[in-house]
Amino acid sequence: MAVFDALRESPSALLRNPVVLIPVILLAALQLPQLALQAVNPLLGAVASLVVSVGIVFVVPFFQGGIVAMADEALDGRTSLDTFLDAGKSNYLSIFGAYLALLGINLALGIVTVVASAFVGTGVLAMAQGGSSGAGGIGVLAILGIVAAGFLVYLLVAFFLQFYGHAIVLDDLGAVDGLKRSAARVRHNPLATFGYMLLSGVVGGGVGLLFGVLSLLTTPGATAGAGIDVPIAAVVAVAVLAVAATGVVGAFLGIFSVAVYRRLSIPAGT
Repeated sequence: MAVFDALRESPSALLRNPVVLIPVILLAALQLPQLALQAVNPLLGAVASLVVSVGIVFVVPFFQGGIVAMADEALDGRTSLDTFLDAGKSNYLSIFGAYLALLGINLALGIVTVVASAFVGTGVLAMAQGGSSGAGGIGVLAILGIVAAGFLVYLLVAFFLQFYGHAIVLDDLGAVDGLKRSAARVRHNPLATFGYMLLSGVVGGGVGLLFGVLSLLTTPGATAGAGIDVPIAAVVAVAVLAVAATGVVGAFLGIFSVAVYRRLSIPAGT
């Protein structure tokens, strides 16, 4: 019920506060220069993509804090860009610290998975050289099992720690306590959290897939082999639509996530 109640509440909050669209659209628009360069020069596009990706690491925590605070106010009535700026600044260091901790956890998990796979691969190769029959098949299954286990752990980490930004902003916590509070909320509400992830994944993933396909179809490099000349107007139109759709979907999901978080109850003192 918590997820469906939040789902019903979110559209009206966004309609009352279209200002929430502005930060999300600005964040999405940061991707446009690299997309334009990729269409003109793939090498420059790759360099621009790397630069933007690094920059995003430092920019996203500010946006995350601001959007969560705006969404919280929007659910209760009205919000403004002042809330976005104030919350983004006041919570930046805590959210950035939690983000780096989460990044470190995932990096360590990836390293462990690669090292374990390499270790198993080396052992299988030694067995094969020693004449052991069936070593190759066993090795492949073992490596696949390690990779699957690593991916499962990654999903569990993402599942339990996904609300760290909400905890930091809404519960006025630091980085470590924000991660702990997120885990506690999810641990006491696993079904509601799973339902939220499923719905938001379908909505966000569906829109992303649609515009990903449209972007591919209107990229000159992708259509040149088929002899199709894509008008620049079509490329611009798809880019504008993609940014607009990202703004609407992103703002809605931001409000939806806060509405869900506010309904994830935990025992007092947790």
